Amino acid sequence: MKDQSCPSPILPPRMLEAAIKSKNVVTPQGILEALILLRDGQIVDVVPATTAIDCPIIDVHNRAVLPGVIDPHVHINEPGRTEWEGFNTATRAALTGGLTTLVDMPLNSAPVTTSAANLGLKLAATKGQLHTNCGFWGGIVPGNASEIEGLIDRGVLGFKAFLTHSGIDDFPNVTEQDLRQVMPILARYGLPLLVHCELATDNEAWKAGDKRSYQNYLSSRPKQWEDDAVALMIRLCEEYDCPTHIVHLSSANSIASIVAAKANGLPLTVETAQHYLFFNAENINDGQTQFKCAPPIREQPNNDELWGALQAGIIDFVATDHSPAPPDLKQLKSGDFTTAWGGIASLQLALPVLWTAAQKRGANLTDLVRWLSTNPAKLIGQQARKGQIAEGFDADLLVLESDQTFTVTADMLQHRHKVSPYIGQELRGVVTQTFLKGRQVYDHPNFTHLNQGEIITR
Repeated sequence: MKDQSCPSPILPPRMLEAAIKSKNVVTPQGILEALILLRDGQIVDVVPATTAIDCPIIDVHNRAVLPGVIDPHVHINEPGRTEWEGFNTATRAALTGGLTTLVDMPLNSAPVTTSAANLGLKLAATKGQLHTNCGFWGGIVPGNASEIEGLIDRGVLGFKAFLTHSGIDDFPNVTEQDLRQVMPILARYGLPLLVHCELATDNEAWKAGDKRSYQNYLSSRPKQWEDDAVALMIRLCEEYDCPTHIVHLSSANSIASIVAAKANGLPLTVETAQHYLFFNAENINDGQTQFKCAPPIREQPNNDELWGALQAGIIDFVATDHSPAPPDLKQLKSGDFTTAWGGIASLQLALPVLWTAAQKRGANLTDLVRWLSTNPAKLIGQQARKGQIAEGFDADLLVLESDQTFTVTADMLQHRHKVSPYIGQELRGVVTQTFLKGRQVYDHPNFTHLNQGEIITR
């Protein structure tokens, strides 16, 4: 931003298409009263609010302007399981919540994104229903090492693997030997390997217990599963110098080893999810299968440690792991945790959920941008064009009424299925406008321009 002690210049009107004015623009330099100047879908500059310009000005007054949220962990499920979600519903939900870039996981669509041919089917499915930007992860499963370079050629942003059963049989988990085949390839291309870190051991006893008991479910997926898996990935990350990303960390016991790995300069990054920071196991009642996810939501002392690691920069960012399913698969009537689908629907609520919890811990909007925009942009290789309000960056923006509260109701959700543990929660932070490439696409509560999303590639 230009030095505000200098006289405000007059910019030639032909340079600009529009400007957004706010008393609270969240920039890398801090929260400023400023004009964001827009042209050709990009931010031309961020200048003092007193700068004289001759172009349309959108004045949002005291509302904050943030870079659009980037969520690199979303299960859109199309094609093949579109009855679970889909590009139309997922990307509408995204716009409503100020999410301007999503990255789709290689499951639970059918077919899964483990080959260039299957990625082609997914790309074709986006036609006419991509309302926000979307990139794609390729999948690593046993035996598909020969498909990796084809997927890279088609533009995937990196690759995802599971170390335990994924929940669907058509995306089997990998072994250490499988990873040793693919990590040298990813290291050569500089692409990240995203890993669901749980190394399961035989644990059938829980199925014989109370199937409605949340504590029974929690004990069925112990921290040790995660800790062993994280330790394995740190060893492999060091051995192959392959960018490695731990998804949805829930075990605080792994924090110390992550700190040591980062101190040693390993290319290791870590995310956690909103639900681990917002909910605690002590408050989940038996039969409330809408809370079931893997790894599970753990106890408050554990989750307090996750917060400490996030605020200290040990955990890099927060992503939803939006993983919806039809209500019958969530076993809402029976409350059976042993058979319910493990996934939480939360895409639209990514920002207010985190902001509500973060404010209580003294965090500010600058922290929120780092956790939801700037650092996720680095994982997906878009850090030079997305995730900041700065000159030369894409004008993917959201306007936030940061102090306004609302209660989540089913009818306000744009997700295909109105099932979420957040229903009934009072949240803080209402997204009032969303912009893609400088064009307003959402004006609460209405969509103003649909189908404006772009495919994001490396």
